Amino acid sequence: MEEINAVLQEIMAGTSNVSVLGLFNVPSSIVASWGVMLFLVIASIFLTRNLKKNPSKSQVILEAGIGFFYNLCKQNLGKHWRTYAPWLGTIALYILFSNLTSLVSVPPPTKDLSITATLALLSLLFIYGNQFLYHGLLGGLKRFTEPMVFLLPINLMEIAIRPISLCMRLFGNIVGGYILMEMIICVAPAIVPVPFSLYFDLFDGILQTVVFIFLTILFTHESIHTEESVAH
Repeated sequence: MEEINAVLQEIMAGTSNVSVLGLFNVPSSIVASWGVMLFLVIASIFLTRNLKKNPSKSQVILEAGIGFFYNLCKQNLGKHWRTYAPWLGTIALYILFSNLTSLVSVPPPTKDLSITATLALLSLLFIYGNQFLYHGLLGGLKRFTEPMVFLLPINLMEIAIRPISLCMRLFGNIVGGYILMEMIICVAPAIVPVPFSLYFDLFDGILQTVVFIFLTILFTHESIHTEESVAH
């Protein structure tokens, strides 16, 4: 019980700090984020350095994954999907691998509220930035009065509600799963945690990535949606 209390107190106290060259301290979630980004850069270079017309198995898997994601963007974002897909894909990969770091005994960066809040803010800027970019200043403002003018207050409230929803859903699920796994490990550190890890560390991490990105795509579609975009 004392071990469980210690784990809970550590989690509730927030992210710990890591000393960098003994000169300054950096939150461990930031260090883990750097590690995830470095891994993604190295992996992207390694996986794309020798692409061939007759693809290997790894290239087939890579192309299938990219094709699936491109189709998702194309079906939901219309004719401008190519503009949005690279950014959405980058964020999806970052969230996915950040959620999965606990598989290698590294606390996931996404259990830090500041990380998930930043991701939500980026999505907010992406959604409404594209709304004004696509419709122009007046057209973008007019979107807040659709489909009826008296819905303007509700549409304005969504500017705050959407990022809070994205942030708290990702943060709550990741930190909740992390707490449960730490408690299970304290109680039964041998074989019992394995199936739970497959769910909380792997399946839930993938699921929360899909939910975050799909909602971002859905909100972006709503912000740029026109009859013309549907036709395409």
